[in-house]
Amino acid sequence: MLSRFSLLAALLVLAGVAQADIKIGVVASSTGPTAVVGIPQKNTVALLPNEIAGQKIEYIVLDDASDPTNAVTGVKKLLAEHKVDALIGPTTTPAALAILDFVAESKTPLLTTVGSSSVVLPIDDKKKWVFKTTQNDDLIAEAVIAHMTANGVKTLGFIGFNDPYGENWFKVFGGLAEKAGLSIIANERFSRTDQSVTGQVLKVIAARPDAVFIAATGGPAVLPQAGLQEKGYKGRIYQTHGVATNDFIRLGGKVVEGTLMAGGPLLAADDLPNSNPIKAVALGYIKAYEGRYGVGTMSTFGANTWDAGLLLQKAIPLALKKAKPGMPEFRVALRDVLEQSKEVVGAQGVFNMTAQNHNGMDQRSRVMMTVKGGKWVLLKD
Repeated sequence: MLSRFSLLAALLVLAGVAQADIKIGVVASSTGPTAVVGIPQKNTVALLPNEIAGQKIEYIVLDDASDPTNAVTGVKKLLAEHKVDALIGPTTTPAALAILDFVAESKTPLLTTVGSSSVVLPIDDKKKWVFKTTQNDDLIAEAVIAHMTANGVKTLGFIGFNDPYGENWFKVFGGLAEKAGLSIIANERFSRTDQSVTGQVLKVIAARPDAVFIAATGGPAVLPQAGLQEKGYKGRIYQTHGVATNDFIRLGGKVVEGTLMAGGPLLAADDLPNSNPIKAVALGYIKAYEGRYGVGTMSTFGANTWDAGLLLQKAIPLALKKAKPGMPEFRVALRDVLEQSKEVVGAQGVFNMTAQNHNGMDQRSRVMMTVKGGKWVLLKD
């Protein structure tokens, strides 16, 4: 029989083993207006490894219902109650910006899956804790503007969300467009929860732009495009990589046929040359996701969570050499290692992080696509 001292020692050893397990908190909008983006992010968590470098990985997934206030509540719970070692998410830019203070205060690395570069740029004491697994706006905007200029577009209409996603896109896209000699002659906004954008659409059409650029995400991005089609607009319609999903096509149907977009190569993985290092990783993710959730269910938004997992798989073994999970020193070490990520190949691109760049994606992480015959197709040069 164990003595009281031996029993206490055994319990302390067991407690130490349990404490060594790594906890990763995930916040995703699996309900609400951004659910079309958040559901595949939540679903992808089940595909991430449950063990890395001999350590059990526990994922704690919370739904913010597409509400930044809920995202803050969830993150505070993950930090205070669950004491997570890292965070993945949230789904929307407003939510990501809302949690920055708490991420920085707790010194917990966040791998965010949102589109806007405003969550990682400019790097400061808060944003140094944030890494981003989606392409920065300027990387996508450069490809879109190059396509516009090559196809004779001179004037533009802009319709975007009236929140940080739309505003940052207007700032980034507008500046690059002006340098390229393009003129934005109509500038309109709408809410993620709006049921109609007829007024905004009519104002844009009245300006008679050569093309329209829509800065929105998920299902709500279909609304202005449907309005433009309904009112007889004949120019080109471009979207951000916030619609890089087959659900956008399912929701829009014939209305979104011909949509032009620059986005991650995952949607056109079959069309990539075999020499492209992203192809094998992208096809591997598609196989894993569709094997679990059904053919045709894959989404690039889920792939952003997948890539967050890949970055953590590379970083965790190195961080473990410096500190134990559950300790502040481990979170700091994990942040430092993530910042040194080099040539990490994901399903959406290749990551090379630096102290000044917490996205690290380059031209290999984007392709021009169009919707043709009800699917995303790679545009050939």
